Amino acid sequence: MNGADCGDGFVEVIAREVDADPGNLALREDFVTLLLEQDLGRAATELKKFEAIGGDPARVRLLRARLMAARLRASNPPPAAPTGGGGRTPVPSPSDEDRRDGSDGQTSLWDNERPAVTLADVAGLAEVKRHLDTTFLAPLRNPELAAAFGQKPGGSLLMYGPPGCGKTFIARAIAGDLGASFIHVTLADLLSKWIGESEKAIQSVFRNARAAAPCVIFFDEFDALGGRRTSGGGGSQSMRMLVTQLLEELDGVASANDGVYFLAATNRPWDIDPALRRPGRIDRTVLVLPPDAAARASIVRGALEGKPAGDVDVAAVSAATEGFSGADLSHLTTTVLQQAMVESMSRGELVPVTTGAMLAAVGGITPSTTSWFDQVAPVLEYGVDDGTFDQLRAYRVRRGMR
Repeated sequence: MNGADCGDGFVEVIAREVDADPGNLALREDFVTLLLEQDLGRAATELKKFEAIGGDPARVRLLRARLMAARLRASNPPPAAPTGGGGRTPVPSPSDEDRRDGSDGQTSLWDNERPAVTLADVAGLAEVKRHLDTTFLAPLRNPELAAAFGQKPGGSLLMYGPPGCGKTFIARAIAGDLGASFIHVTLADLLSKWIGESEKAIQSVFRNARAAAPCVIFFDEFDALGGRRTSGGGGSQSMRMLVTQLLEELDGVASANDGVYFLAATNRPWDIDPALRRPGRIDRTVLVLPPDAAARASIVRGALEGKPAGDVDVAAVSAATEGFSGADLSHLTTTVLQQAMVESMSRGELVPVTTGAMLAAVGGITPSTTSWFDQVAPVLEYGVDDGTFDQLRAYRVRRGMR
């Protein structure tokens, strides 16, 4: 048996282990890492599954960047070494080495997926969904009526709020509601050591989206890319160039953006460059708050499904976790499941998770959203507000926050 056969056989062995334990995030991550050396198409598919079942966002971004690098290497193989004469191996130019374009016969490096989820799959968050429907989705669902009023298909939206509250999931659900393709972009996907390559990457994102229209482009951690273009050194100059390129693409200077929907998510909306927020660009916003009671109950129920959890009162757990983000709730359930597993090993018998254990664990977790609300308070009091924070102010009043 040759090396390739051995490698293929090992991949299938790991694949069977993943199928046998689909919720094992560590095993899935190892599987994606293995596939990056064996099968890039399958690696992309498994990476989406890893992200969908709750893979750590930082690990997802790293794996996505490694996938892009592997695709770059595959589409631009190094030149053959010279056969004698003492010559040096030619070095590819930066534009060839780091090319992200789908033009000139190159394979596109942006994955267009069709999300199966819709906003109906988002538990709770009735106010968020109502705001999304009235300000963003309703005109898009009625293209004939919009056309009668001179409105073109397309649009842009900025989602902001505490981290870990489901902005990425909502972006996928919006794409699902629109029946659109979905391109997920992070800063790691765009940054390059070569001058001008990041701007080309932004161009290629929009080019791919126009070709796949209707298509949703989702920029995560948008404040890192669309930050204010302050005066300063070389890093600031690079940021200015990136924001300027993004402005050009949003304005459709080179090509119309019909059928392209631009969504962005940030925890720091006050750091977004004002030029990106002017009318005609990203001029609509929605606040994505910590999950409400219904959403919290759904998250806990989903995390415990198929686990030895006994008859946990998810309503009681939901009531005790006011202010928890989705990420906080995932941490809570993981912690309690681990405790139950350790106790089971100690006793030599299965010890299921109980409501009491869940409620006891709640007391040891400080909601991660607390620091965000503390951080935003001086912005609301002293910052310039163009109406972006109206929803947030109303929420703070309802919650009795200062």
